[in-house]
Amino acid sequence: MTTDARKRIEALEQFTALGSGFNIAMKDLEIRGAGDLLGGEQSGFINEIGFETYQKILAEAIDELKETEFKELYDEVEGHKEKVFVKETQIDSDFQLQFPDDYINNITERLNLYTELNQVKNEEGLQKFEAQLIDRFGELPSQAEDLLNSVRIKWIANSIGLERVVMKKGKLIGYFIADQQSEFYQSAAFTKVLQFVQSHPQQCKMKEKQTRNGLRLLLVFEGVISVEKALEALALFEFRKSVESIID
Repeated sequence: MTTDARKRIEALEQFTALGSGFNIAMKDLEIRGAGDLLGGEQSGFINEIGFETYQKILAEAIDELKETEFKELYDEVEGHKEKVFVKETQIDSDFQLQFPDDYINNITERLNLYTELNQVKNEEGLQKFEAQLIDRFGELPSQAEDLLNSVRIKWIANSIGLERVVMKKGKLIGYFIADQQSEFYQSAAFTKVLQFVQSHPQQCKMKEKQTRNGLRLLLVFEGVISVEKALEALALFEFRKSVESIID
């Protein structure tokens, strides 16, 4: 029996009262993942996507227009701003990055907190979020600490051009931007990554891998046996000063 199947059986055992269908559905949503509501991995039909989802789709459409039809216009207007090459970094891990059931036992509350965490954009906000968790639910379990650190990992990875980060089997593998024609590969950010890799060959390596979607450039760290180690690894880049207080 798979882990997800066992969780579903436990949910059926827990919610047996008349009218518990909503709680079972919420638990199933949590098991399958609430973050991919419109993707192929999320089953079911959504009649009303909600205002927040609409805003996200609209923002993505606007960003795409900025990169295509109105690129020259926005280059003039935003020429002084640092260009953002990666909109969202995906984290794939065999570590438990979650709020455990025995830490926050209400399903709806957990989903709300995941949503709130997804909206945190900086270290100050993350520390405030953590303080609120401790105040409401007590000291963080290791899974919750790893979850918060995974957000920090995502920020760093996002800033150095990693579209995906895999933390499995004692390794951290970062996938750089798939589009080989992206301006990122001529940017100062990528140059700094190259310089670091070249000067620290014992700590990380850069490799190429053939995937279904073409050749991908990878950043590889060995000996990543914990989320904290993963954070330390990525913090070695230009973000050392801003992250060193987290990992000390």
